[in-house]
Amino acid sequence: MRIDIITVLPELLESPFNHSIVKRAKDKKLVEINIINLRDFTNDKYKSVDDYAFGGGAGMVMMIEPIYKAIEKLKSERHYDEIIYTSPDGEKFNQKMANQLSLKNNIIILAGHYKGVDQRIRDNLITREISIGDYVLSGGELPAAAITDAIVRLIPGAISDEQSALSDSFQDDLLAPPVYTRPADFNGWKVPEILLSGHTAKIENWRHEQSEERTSRLRPDLFGNDGEK
Repeated sequence: MRIDIITVLPELLESPFNHSIVKRAKDKKLVEINIINLRDFTNDKYKSVDDYAFGGGAGMVMMIEPIYKAIEKLKSERHYDEIIYTSPDGEKFNQKMANQLSLKNNIIILAGHYKGVDQRIRDNLITREISIGDYVLSGGELPAAAITDAIVRLIPGAISDEQSALSDSFQDDLLAPPVYTRPADFNGWKVPEILLSGHTAKIENWRHEQSEERTSRLRPDLFGNDGEK
């Protein structure tokens, strides 16, 4: 899999992809992640990639030409399954979407910045717009990193225990059950007896019940409007 991220601040993305699961996936050549500096695609001597908005108003807008050049260069080299733009008004990112994107071969993520990008880029080149939440960040670099991390960890081989990813929260629209480790009794705080029983079927049933209870209590929205799964 290949993920190309177009950004005006490439240094913001250096650390997230050089540690933990994403780094291991890169080392195993399961994924190739490239950080594309948008300023490399402008002819402006000051490397500017933003300009004032037509019609006035506060804030600057990412210019159409550098973004067009960057995307067209990448597209000339390979086919892309998705060209994603990180935006507060995009689809809300969730585990189902991460699962879908993990099956793709090549993805471009355009990290938004300033007051956004020239609308013509969104109208003509972007295939999907994604938001990671109902709030505004300084730029799309952190959302791009979050989306990439969520995708990469699902690639077979990225996690040594693949069952771990399949049992994550939201995989079946349920929150994960509580987890415990040794010691079984700490300061009088005890691990539930069922987890010490060694009875696999009963333990799995308990975990499912706990997931449903936690989801109902903490995230009832995941159950739908009627509150039932």
